[in-house]
This record gives sequence, structure tokens and C-alpha cells, in this order.
Amino acid sequence: MHLLHRGAIVVVLGSGSKGNCTYVGDGKSGVLIDCGLSTRQIADRMTLAGLTGDGPLGAPIDAVLITHEHSDHVSAAGVLDRRLAAEDALAVPFYMTEGTRRRVNSKVMPRNVQRSRADHAFRVGGLLIEPISVSHDTPEPVAYLIDVRGTRVGVITDLGKSTPGVERAFASLDVAVLEYNHDLTMLRDGPYPPELKRRIEGPWGHLSNDQAAEITTRAGSRLSHLVLAHLSEENNTPARAERAASAALHSIGRRDVTVLVGSPTEPVQVVATRPTAPVRPTAPVRPARSSHVPPEQGSLFGPSPWA
Repeated sequence: MHLLHRGAIVVVLGSGSKGNCTYVGDGKSGVLIDCGLSTRQIADRMTLAGLTGDGPLGAPIDAVLITHEHSDHVSAAGVLDRRLAAEDALAVPFYMTEGTRRRVNSKVMPRNVQRSRADHAFRVGGLLIEPISVSHDTPEPVAYLIDVRGTRVGVITDLGKSTPGVERAFASLDVAVLEYNHDLTMLRDGPYPPELKRRIEGPWGHLSNDQAAEITTRAGSRLSHLVLAHLSEENNTPARAERAASAALHSIGRRDVTVLVGSPTEPVQVVATRPTAPVRPTAPVRPARSSHVPPEQGSLFGPSPWA
């Protein structure tokens, strides 16, 4: 796990309609954001990225943060839950909003579900987690901001429009994983049925390159890495997304930002080593608690409200 000791690390293990999963950690603590890849793929790609160690999947995984209930973000939850508990019989917490919990298929529901609420920050090991609301066609979707030893990481995907909250969050980031889903011309001229095109293009769908580029122009002075995520294989190309992102950064004089493109088939890795001052969360922080609890306890913060 030598890579983790170089600083905060972000690995986009998979990004796209076939499955989404991102690892964020610092060598001592770590989380997965979403688990839409198979558990075998998650494990293999963590190994490929150098995320090795003593845990069931290598690098430490103290929690899994679910953004919403669509299968490309949560399909592996049940199997992953059992795999992570295989060695110590402790259930790793899966954080999700109440709206998401109600829609997750019971066949993939993990045992230890923790409540995640927008604008209510909490700690997992040494990481500070802050969920924020996004606009998507699910009951209560969120994006996640993670403070890793003063490095601010954001995974912001699956939203149909920007909001002031999203733009404020983006401006605070050192490392941003931002959705660049589709090129609008390719979508409109492509083979999708009209109803699906309207859904993707609408305010509860996915960000176009132009919409994401507009958010990118809000980058603050801290931003060092931008990962373009959730690209449609039918309605976008890496070259088009990169052009849009680079033009947006150049328009604000930011030619020093490293731009990477998330892949549906292989990990994309960022190691952030630049020292930065911590950003205060915009919401109250829950007191730190042990990340792992026996399955029968149900909740880190008392009896599970969903039992």
C-alpha cells in the first residue's frame, strides 16, 4: 500500500453506465463511493492500482458511501458487504439517504445501513465526509465531499443541472471527480428513443459537457486534478469531454490543472501530495465513532431507524 503513504489518494475504479466505484483514502482510513462494479472487479482494480494491504480487498475500507439506488451505483452492495466482513465478522457501514434506502433492491441490501443526510457531515476513521444534494431522478440523491488530511475530494456525478450548493462545493476542491456525461449534439442525433433523450437532457438527468464545463469555470485556487466521470459510451467521447474541460479551465487561467478521464474498464488514479489548508465543513459534524459494528447492532448512532 506504498502509494497511499504519498498522500491522499483517489482511484476511480470504474466510471460509466456499466458501473461506478471510486476509492478515497490515506493509508489508514478509506471509503468507497458507490459499488456498481462487481466485487471481483473492485478487488482486481484495487490491486491493479496498487491498493494492497491486509484488508479483505487490500486497502482499508471503513465505509461505503452510496449516492443513489440505481444499479450502476449499488448492485454489488450485498456481495461486497459479505466480502468485507469475511475476515472479522464485522459489518462495514453502508451510508445512504432514507430515500435511497427505500428504493434499494432488497436482494442487494447490506446489513449495516447508516443514515446519510445532505448537509450533515460525519467522520469515518480519519476522513471527514460531507454529503450534498444533487438533482437526479431518484428520491434523495447526494454527492460526497471527503476531507483527507486537509485535501478536499469531491465525487459529483449523476445530476441534471448545477445548483449554488454544487458550485460552492466544487470551488472548495483539490481533487474533483465531475460528471461529463454527454455531448448534446451526439445525444440529440443518436439512436436513443426520444423519451430517454429527454430524461438524460432534462434537469433530473445527467450533465452535458457544456453544463459540466460551466461548473468547471467555478474552480477555486486549490484545484489540482479534475477527473471527467460517467461519460456515455454512446453519446460522448473522451476527446470531446477533454476539450470542453480544458477550454473551461483555460478560460479562467487555470492551465495547471491535471485533467484525466474516468474509464469503464480500468482504474484511473490520482495522488494528491500538495499541502493544503483544511476547509471547514458547511454543516455540523457528527462525533467520531467506531467505523465497524457487529451486524446485530444495526447502527453506529443507536438502534437503526429502518429496522
